[in-house]
Amino acid sequence: MGKDLIIVESPAKVKTIKKFLGSKYMVQASVGHIRDLPTRTIGVDESNDFAPQYEIIKGKEKVVKDLQEAAAKADTVFLAPDPDREGEAIAWHIAELIKSKARDIKRIQFNEITARAVKAALENAHDINPHLFDAQQARRVLDRLVGYKISPLLWKTVKRGISAGRVQSVALRLIVEREEERLAFVPEEYWTFRAVLAAAVPPPFKAELVKIESGFAKTLKALSGEEKNGPKKILIANKTAADAMEQAMAGQPFVVSQVEEKERSRNPQPPFTTSTLQQTANQRIGFTSKRTMSTAQRLYEGIELGVRGTTALITYMRTDSVRIADEARKAATDYVRERFGEAFMAPGGKGRVFKGKTSAQDAHEAIRPVDVALTPQDVKEFLTPDQFRLYNLIWSRFVASQMAAARFHDTTVTLTCGPGQWKAKGERQLFAGFLAIMPKSADEEDSALPPLKEGEVVTLQKLEKEQKFTQPAPRYTEASLVRELEELGIGRPSTYATIISTIQEREYVRLEDKHFAPTDLGNIVCSQLRDHFTKLMDVGFTAEMESNLDKVADGELGWVALMKDFAADFDPTLQAAAKNMAPVKGGLTTDVMCPECGKPLVVKFGKSGEFLACTGYPDCRYTTNFTRDEKGQIQAQERPKEEHQKVGECPKCGGDVILKQSRTGSRFLSCSNYPKCDYAAPYSTKVPCPKCDKGVLVEKSSKRGKIFYSCDQYPSCDFAVWDWPVAEPCPQCESPILVVKSTRAKGRHIACPNPKCRYTRELNEQDA
Repeated sequence: MGKDLIIVESPAKVKTIKKFLGSKYMVQASVGHIRDLPTRTIGVDESNDFAPQYEIIKGKEKVVKDLQEAAAKADTVFLAPDPDREGEAIAWHIAELIKSKARDIKRIQFNEITARAVKAALENAHDINPHLFDAQQARRVLDRLVGYKISPLLWKTVKRGISAGRVQSVALRLIVEREEERLAFVPEEYWTFRAVLAAAVPPPFKAELVKIESGFAKTLKALSGEEKNGPKKILIANKTAADAMEQAMAGQPFVVSQVEEKERSRNPQPPFTTSTLQQTANQRIGFTSKRTMSTAQRLYEGIELGVRGTTALITYMRTDSVRIADEARKAATDYVRERFGEAFMAPGGKGRVFKGKTSAQDAHEAIRPVDVALTPQDVKEFLTPDQFRLYNLIWSRFVASQMAAARFHDTTVTLTCGPGQWKAKGERQLFAGFLAIMPKSADEEDSALPPLKEGEVVTLQKLEKEQKFTQPAPRYTEASLVRELEELGIGRPSTYATIISTIQEREYVRLEDKHFAPTDLGNIVCSQLRDHFTKLMDVGFTAEMESNLDKVADGELGWVALMKDFAADFDPTLQAAAKNMAPVKGGLTTDVMCPECGKPLVVKFGKSGEFLACTGYPDCRYTTNFTRDEKGQIQAQERPKEEHQKVGECPKCGGDVILKQSRTGSRFLSCSNYPKCDYAAPYSTKVPCPKCDKGVLVEKSSKRGKIFYSCDQYPSCDFAVWDWPVAEPCPQCESPILVVKSTRAKGRHIACPNPKCRYTRELNEQDA
């Protein structure tokens, strides 16, 4: 009787699973996807029900061969990629490639990599779910059609190498439209009043002006100008009104008119979903979504924990469910009872059950520690700093979710002074509850008020009068963008990190003080797509498509029918865009003038990003970098004047020969009268070529910017070295030259370029 074979995605999982299954099973990894659509063609036969043309991913041929050989030896093959649609697709592709060799193929799924979970999955093996595979296949084909058909239009009209994506483009639209909203925003002036007050008993406290008596409010409105129609919340609209308010309350006492006291409970939040983990990790520990998910992946697959061996620390990290397994809830409850006592346990002593959103697929549990007894401090020595911080966050949130509510004593004090009503609010913690393990963030500090009673007169210590202006909606942070994508139904938990990293890598957006701002390239791409692909860029349509993909996964809708419905609108729209999309490759016009020739500058998009260039090119070659101010106005950056070293006299015109640097980094000689004189020569090392004895070694650079030194007789002589040559023979071998090398161990030193010779010596003054 042969062994059974378990195929997982990751080599890390292989090690973790082998630890508790022992030699009873063969365990191998597919190392992610093994088949996909081709990279150089669209790979979709639209005339044949959108049939995908899959091929083995380059470099995965040996992996496939090994899996086929292992499958031929196994009684049963258990496919165990991740428990989601993408995992189902990986399982399907593996099955297609090994079915001619395997006797029996089954699918298993587990939410955590533990002996109990894996053994339970083996006992409940089932067939691959064709509906889940169809949903993932539909998503892949949709994204391929959109990317491969729209991107060439952007290459033609904007810049080669950029891309459009079905979901990433909508995320870009959110960022662009938020910026447009900010630029269109007209700030309104207003003034705030804050009083620092002292009662008979400390501490001092602050009260804010919240209301003005109606008669005096009319006076202030008149002082502000009747034509001014600012937001209703503005009580005092300019300095004249602010001075009038200050004068009206001068010498008037602050009297406590009302004291409201109540006890308030604050319940813990549910354990993490993918979305809330990404948001909280960004807010609390500054992780990007990509960093969060890659770190969580390692915690899920398993970490080497000394004598414990390779151990999985968290459950599956791609989920939109807040459900918790009964045994995990009980383990958390027992931990809370043992560490904190029964007072800190959730009501009823059996933990908390959370209800998720109705749209949640609920196929998995929430993200939680596999074993709550493994505290972050227990495993800290085995984790990287990132792994520890994220595990601590996940562990703390899960344990806190099963604890008692925190209790606070809230006090709201209303005071009167002159025509104004003032309020002060205080909060005092009565019982920590879950905050004992998941403390409040830094901006949630307690603010206790002194004992106060109605009719009491308090002393004004300081009056703070401040001019302010209304602010537009803030730019998106990673956390707020993920929250917005989730609320709008755009993408899925597993795609948020990819969406955000893609629009950054394509240079459509940039981070400014941890907030996303669109680049000029992002604005243009969004504008082109918004003008010509209205439906595709519609937030509602994108959310509806996600809902339809869910229907495919549930077997309620065929994936081919979904594709045909999409193509019926997409194909004619694409044809119209191909005719009507106006090119902007010439650059975006600006009102900034060239300082050298006076012609307008345009924003252009190069390999290194956006820059300003003169419309007078090629007669004028002026270029410079730029920034934009808060109003979106271009601010050209002054270029530092280049100071070139004079190294001789031009043999053509008699002008100065100067040392310059090419775009890829190598130095060369050029006439200072360029472009009137076109004399140029490579920078010489003055070391004779050791191969042909005719040429001299000169400095060159590769397309990627790496410096090397080659014979100036190329192509008749192809001698080249990577390091600066020295005209000195090697004393240990027959090499006619030595080179100057630089390593971490030895720093800069002399070495032989012959790889078989290990001669080295220290660098001396003559060599330098």
